[in-house]
Amino acid sequence: MSTGRPRVHTTSIRLSDGRELTYFDRAPGTDRSREDPRQLDPTHTMSELRRDPLTDEWVTIASHRQSRTYLPSHDECPLCPSTPTRATEIPAFDYEVVVFENRFPSFARDATALGEVASGDPDLPAAFVARPGLGRCEVVCFTSEHDSSFAQLAPAQVVTVLEAWTQRTEALAALPGVAYVFVFENRGIEIGVTLAHPHGQIYAYSFVPPRAGRMLEVAKRHRRATGSCLGCDVVADEAADGHRLVGRTAHWVAYVPFAARWPFEVHLSPTRHTSTLVDLDGEEREELCGLYLDVLRRLDALFGVRMPYIAGFHQAPVGAAAEDFHLAMEVFSVRRAADKLKFLAGSESGQGAFINDIAPEQAAEMLRASAPGLSTLL
Repeated sequence: MSTGRPRVHTTSIRLSDGRELTYFDRAPGTDRSREDPRQLDPTHTMSELRRDPLTDEWVTIASHRQSRTYLPSHDECPLCPSTPTRATEIPAFDYEVVVFENRFPSFARDATALGEVASGDPDLPAAFVARPGLGRCEVVCFTSEHDSSFAQLAPAQVVTVLEAWTQRTEALAALPGVAYVFVFENRGIEIGVTLAHPHGQIYAYSFVPPRAGRMLEVAKRHRRATGSCLGCDVVADEAADGHRLVGRTAHWVAYVPFAARWPFEVHLSPTRHTSTLVDLDGEEREELCGLYLDVLRRLDALFGVRMPYIAGFHQAPVGAAAEDFHLAMEVFSVRRAADKLKFLAGSESGQGAFINDIAPEQAAEMLRASAPGLSTLL
């Protein structure tokens, strides 16, 4: 079994406002010395965490993000490489994969970056709890090609992206005060994307977000009752049942979950128990890259259009016992037909009680049939 990580070379620089940017290159010695020619003012972040007293959940108030870049034209895209006549967020004239701190972050990486944020007004009732919105928000550019998409990346490029995700997960989890690292991608204006260039994000929260906290709680309860890992058991049950499988490899299973919330929702889970991206070995990493490309290409082939989707990794919260959380990648789309979208209506938005228009078994069958020539077809 291969346990090594790919040889990816990193170069870190500082943008003109002090934000960190890291290039990820497969070849050594790539010149990344070009400096940011812009003269940007330091980021001024107005971010506050407020606890909902009725649900005990943290809500982030980030009013400064109202001024963030919104649907720029191709020639104004801030994620394309710089040119001799136009400077972007990436100083280099070309790149493979880049990660940098968001210019309009939901959280501030240190207290000095915060504006005037109330954090415990003595005149407020005791139930109203607030604190500074500390954390870190990073942007991951998957390719320099503006009109491309993740599904169109070459396998070697996906390996580099996965290494960037892994390195940043490890680095962010080690920062003081970070409780959870969420690696995710939003694609398509149908789900609110404001930049068309292929990219994702990484959030380092100072709290465990509600869904991850609930998943950890349920997994702990399952282990106390059965002595086994809930994620391992679900993967084994889905593989044995087979009706909702979309693809599989020696070390991964891709399936539509039994209680899927979204019209087209696929989970990719390793068959070996792992809790974060950092835990994956060489073969698991390679197979994940291929299987994820397979799933995305099936989604795009379903209706012959680029599917809008949200994809993200469920990883163990920082400091949680590794045995209590099973790593999984989730990708789902709001498109339910070629000309129809699923909008979150009263039940979903008001109560969080999802109603799915497509049976999970039907969705899996449609995905299996959408691209029969792909390598992980069952």
